[in-house]
Amino acid sequence: MATERTRLERDDEGVAILTLNRPEKRNALSRALREEIVARLDQLEAEAGVRAVVLTGAPPAFCAGFDRSELTGGAMAEVFADSRAYHRRVHTFAKPLIAAVRGAALGGGCDLAALCDFRIASTDAVFGQPQVRFGAPALYALMRSVMNAGAAREMCLTGRLYPAAEALAVGLVNRVVEPEDLHDVARRLAREIASLPGDLPRVAKRSFVADQPELFRP
Repeated sequence: MATERTRLERDDEGVAILTLNRPEKRNALSRALREEIVARLDQLEAEAGVRAVVLTGAPPAFCAGFDRSELTGGAMAEVFADSRAYHRRVHTFAKPLIAAVRGAALGGGCDLAALCDFRIASTDAVFGQPQVRFGAPALYALMRSVMNAGAAREMCLTGRLYPAAEALAVGLVNRVVEPEDLHDVARRLAREIASLPGDLPRVAKRSFVADQPELFRP
């Protein structure tokens, strides 16, 4: 896939690293980038040699949210409606998906991290739903699926930002590590998952998908 919006690497231990690659836009989720994420996940799902995937962003951010240049002129409702298939594809990806978060994971970027099976954050990561301050609602049901109800409601109503340590305290992230260790830790965890016997990674993911709330109907 000829592209500048994502990078895809694979190792010989069953792990793929999918990197959002719009650093000049802090990896903002343009329509084109969302479509490419879907295409990449389709590709990885079909590859028998890939058993676990790490999703990350090119520095300086994991993902700063939806591309605000596409939300002008009253297009907000259209963009969010168009994003439903993208959200569903990430949420139902058939293999274990680990978010490795450094820097900002805001709005749609926070959602993208929450759509993964679990999240490893660096100490400089920051999460939040700041779009509520300019009238775009947060996906409460999604945040509630990975955080306790009180914390999810606060995040979705205040729009304030959560540093990594607080995100860990409210259950949004599973582990916080130093920035220089982030990718090694995420890759090591993915390799542990990929090394599980037989079809266990897919079987486990199937049970996760069956148990998670139906948030993004076709």
